[in-house]
Amino acid sequence: MGNIQKITPNFWFDNQAEEAVQFYTSIFEDSEIIKVSRYMNAGQEIHGMAEGAVMTVDFKLEGQNFVALNGGPQFKFNEAISFIVHCVNQEEVDHFWEKLSEGGDESAQQCGWLKDKFGVSWQIIPERLPELLNHSDPVISEKVMKEMLQMKKIDINVLKEVQGQH
Repeated sequence: MGNIQKITPNFWFDNQAEEAVQFYTSIFEDSEIIKVSRYMNAGQEIHGMAEGAVMTVDFKLEGQNFVALNGGPQFKFNEAISFIVHCVNQEEVDHFWEKLSEGGDESAQQCGWLKDKFGVSWQIIPERLPELLNHSDPVISEKVMKEMLQMKKIDINVLKEVQGQH
């Protein structure tokens, strides 16, 4: 059966699992829809879903396995859980920010965090951010932190300028 990923994040959607997975797999490379499972008549008194409706979608983003479930409206996403996207450069930050924030909640954007159109929270973080925030001079570190706290999407070049790099 091969290697099974020990921990698999599961997204609980009302009824948008398939739409969300198509959206996410269009954004990330090395991504695919693996399997779509459908509700059966059995257990209908419990799940209340129409026979044949999408139940779960198994998928991969950047080689990481996930599951999306159409479980009904009982639960909503919130910022208590977010997915961090590590970006190698500003181009990647711009790409993921633009794609994932499309149709999302603009009021939930701050310091690299965004909420997508399904209510899922993401952190779009440049790999250089810890280095820029942890300068050996605490005065410079504080200036960089103050600047970052005013940003929605992280701009590496602005933070480098604040730090005195060019």
